[in-house]
Amino acid sequence: MQPYEERLTAPRSWWFIAFLVGVAGALIMLPFGTLPMLGGLIGGAAAAAVVVSAYGSARVRVVAGSLVAGEAKIPVSALGTAEVLDRDEAAAWRTYKADPRAFMLLRSYIPTALRVEVTDPQDPTPYVYVSTRDPEALSAALSAVRAQ
Repeated sequence: MQPYEERLTAPRSWWFIAFLVGVAGALIMLPFGTLPMLGGLIGGAAAAAVVVSAYGSARVRVVAGSLVAGEAKIPVSALGTAEVLDRDEAAAWRTYKADPRAFMLLRSYIPTALRVEVTDPQDPTPYVYVSTRDPEALSAALSAVRAQ
């Protein structure tokens, strides 16, 4: 079985926005001269790129009998049934169906998700919501680990 791994990278448009933040920094610094303008361009774009990169660095993996979603590492033995969520269902579980106790690795730019029940009686978390571009493959990876 091939382990599941996905990086929830930010869309290209966000990188363009990071560049535009640099342009805005350059325009702000323009009255102070050419060198400060270049500093504003580079500094603004670099700061925005760091923010975009950090937000887009979340990883979803199924390794060593665990679901690793961002900072959370949950043993597959503590997980119940997985529900593949299409665009509409994922939107519902992000909004009015959401439980505040749930663990959510949420990325608004990814329309589909997987919702997995947490069956551990010691854990107050009712379910795990994971944004993923391929919820079927993630569900299959969890099922394969559970079957082993």
